[in-house]
Amino acid sequence: MKLHIVHETRYRYDTPLTALVQSLRLTPSIFEGQRASDWNINVSGGIRGSAFRDGAGDWIEAWTVRGPVDEIVVSIDGQVETRDTAGVLRGHRETVNPLVYLRATPATALDGDLRGLAATASGEDGLALAHALAAAVGEAIRYRVGVTEVFTTAAEALALGEGVCQDHAHAMIACARAHGLPARYVSGYLHSNIDGEPHDAAHAWAEVHTGVLGWVGFDAANRCCPDDRYVRLGSGFDAHDAAPVRGMAFGTSAESLEVRVSVQEVEQ
Repeated sequence: MKLHIVHETRYRYDTPLTALVQSLRLTPSIFEGQRASDWNINVSGGIRGSAFRDGAGDWIEAWTVRGPVDEIVVSIDGQVETRDTAGVLRGHRETVNPLVYLRATPATALDGDLRGLAATASGEDGLALAHALAAAVGEAIRYRVGVTEVFTTAAEALALGEGVCQDHAHAMIACARAHGLPARYVSGYLHSNIDGEPHDAAHAWAEVHTGVLGWVGFDAANRCCPDDRYVRLGSGFDAHDAAPVRGMAFGTSAESLEVRVSVQEVEQ
């Protein structure tokens, strides 16, 4: 599948900043399931700095905006060719030991209820167990927009019984870790739901290291593994660590933002 992606984030500040530095993880991953072409990143008024590929295989680049600045726009326009690898992250170069992803964060910390949910799943190997965990998380947390927020933890989302893709990913990571399976958060894009209905184009899911097969993606929110409708950007321990845009502002100001994301299939 060939997908055309337009992603625009507009930041506004009520008092002009003296400067702004951003770290962007907005370039599609390189692996057998996808290849980007004509991929353009721009920060209005920005100066592109250094760029590197980190140990997890993600491409990160720095941008600086000199003030005074009261508005910036981070924009992406590009195409990605994707194919279905049944969720397997094959051909992705990284140097970090998977065991690093047994580390807990506040967003993915285990409590008694998460441990109980994890205990309901079983499997003859890591892959079967991960599939069972994804099904359990999808059943326990109903997809619903507006009931959780950016700082909601996996435990809080499970207690609510509702949440969005971020909450499903955090809960999946916690439950996998309860079984000793390394797991991480993935940010990216999604063209549509499995039934073809429109979906929030910016998306998130979890990857679990299943053993011999390596990293495999699980989207508990949609109860499937990522296929050719998904575009992978980067990963981290949780949503904060894997955020596509992170930055530091110099100055005291209230920030507001608007996000527009479009993922459209291009006719072959």
